[in-house]
Amino acid sequence: MFPECQLLITPGCHLCELAEYELMPMVERGLLVELVDISAEPLRERYEGATPVLRRVDTGAELAWPFEAEHIVSFLGRSAR
Repeated sequence: MFPECQLLITPGCHLCELAEYELMPMVERGLLVELVDISAEPLRERYEGATPVLRRVDTGAELAWPFEAEHIVSFLGRSAR
């Protein structure tokens, strides 16, 4: 079972679209990913220029772009720190 995640994105961001593409095979296997637009405060201050970022809801751990399938699998397999 995959942990629930959020993908922090900026609308119109090409890299964010690539991140979504990398996540699709896992979403098709049951990964729940909420897309979170960082345009609103307070997320904009923290993440502007840093998106996309994959964040685990259970631990708050973050995986910054660039990432590929093997990075995502490793990240999702990590236990809480």
